[in-house]
This record gives sequence, structure tokens and C-alpha cells, in this order.
Amino acid sequence: MTASPRASSSVVGGGAVLEALQMQRRFGAVVALADASISLFPREVLGLVGDNGAGKSTLLKILSGVLTADSGEIRIEGRPVHIRRAHDAMAAGIETVYQDLALVDTMSAYQNVYLGRETLYANRFLRLFDLVDDRAMRARSREVLDTLAVKIPTINASVKGMSGGQRQCLAIARAILWGRRIVILDEPTAALGVRETGQVLELIRDLRKHDVSVIVVTHNMQQLMTIADRITVMRLGRTIATRIVKDTAVSEIVGLITGALRGDADDGAAHAAATAA
Repeated sequence: MTASPRASSSVVGGGAVLEALQMQRRFGAVVALADASISLFPREVLGLVGDNGAGKSTLLKILSGVLTADSGEIRIEGRPVHIRRAHDAMAAGIETVYQDLALVDTMSAYQNVYLGRETLYANRFLRLFDLVDDRAMRARSREVLDTLAVKIPTINASVKGMSGGQRQCLAIARAILWGRRIVILDEPTAALGVRETGQVLELIRDLRKHDVSVIVVTHNMQQLMTIADRITVMRLGRTIATRIVKDTAVSEIVGLITGALRGDADDGAAHAAATAA
């Protein structure tokens, strides 16, 4: 049977900033990923959805360098890359913001932005003592937060006193400061109130303006339909469909997730259709 333009088993590049092709991963006898392929295009927000056990988390961890794939290929702007650890992912321009955000409550906003990557003084003598340049870090952090319109009380304030939305926006801003062109967000609005959720969703939309491509892993279909350009559905370790948001509905996505609807993904065709529209 010939696949429709909206559903095919192949994934093609066509200017993708990130491609993960035919990824497979086993944990003993358990097949976590059987055949997962996704593509992400410049300044795009891609939703990645699926039921528990669909393979989303495993794929996310492979792209983040937490796990390695048994087979498959990852490409950045068409060039194959090998991601075996978190450093490899960051070197490739990929930053992942997990649900726990990896923020230290007792440290200030700017200290969290630079956590593990502190800027030392330019003065050679001061650098001998590994003294950090707090003024430079505060100035750069403020600049990035202002550019992204992230509203926090002060960059000197402890993260502990910030709202969930402010903390999430701070974690995203940290990824942008370090020049990441690809940001993966794991359940970015989980446990947030209505106002905080709106703040985070607005920031995700605005990342396009900063030449950033985003993968959002979430269970919230309604929110995803308001921010994503395309949605890729996974089921039982396989990528089974990709849909252009403006051409689909929540009911179709839910049907693909549960298996009530059948679909064969064709990222390239979906992107071409979205571009031509």
C-alpha cells in the first residue's frame, strides 16, 4: 500500500537542523525503541507525544547523551554526529531542560545560569586563583533574560523564592545563553498554574525569534496545539505519524496515540506541505 502524503515510513532531511533516524534501543529483553525517527527544522516547535512506554523518554535521553542507541543515526544540519554523553549533545548544540530543571534553590538566578560554567576574571593574576567574575555573569544573565522578556524579581534573588513559571523560564534562558540552537523541553508546564503556564508557553513561542528550534515532550495536547508547528506521535517504541498542527485536531492525535487510528510517518512530506501552505 502506498503511503499518503501525511503518513509514510520514511523521514527525509530537507534542511533539518536535527534528524534522528531509525533509532533502536533495548534494555535486555525489553525493546524501548524499535524504529524511532524524528526531524526538527529551523525555528520550529515540534511536539513529541505518546502514551507511557511509547519510547519518548528513551529517545529524549539518547538525544541528550544520557543513553546511547543500539543502532540508528543522528544528524545535525545533515552531518552525522555521535552522541555518547551529555557533553557530546551540548557540543552539537542540544540542550535539554528536564522536569526537575536542575536548579539549585540556595543559589541566585545568575549563579544558576552559569552553574558549572562560571566565567573567570580576564586578569591573568586573578585567574590563577580561579576567581569568578560575578559582575560579568550578572550583566550577561540580565541581558539574556531581558532579550527573552523573562520576568524575575532580580537576578540576585535566590531561586528558592521564585514561582514555578519563573524557574522554568530561567532554565530555558540558561540554554539560550549558552548558544544552543536546539532545546528539548520535558513536560515544561507540569504542575504549573494557569498564569505560569501562559508565561512559559509564550516564551516557547518566542524562541523562534532567536533562531532556536524546540522539541516539546508533553502529555498536554491542548497546550501543544497552541505552540507547535508539527506533532510527532510515538507508540510502542516506533514513530508512527507526524501531523501539521493546523491540519489536524486533538482527536486525531489522541487516536494515533491510542492506536484507534493508524499512521505511517513522513516528516519530510509533512514539512514540505507546511512550507508550501
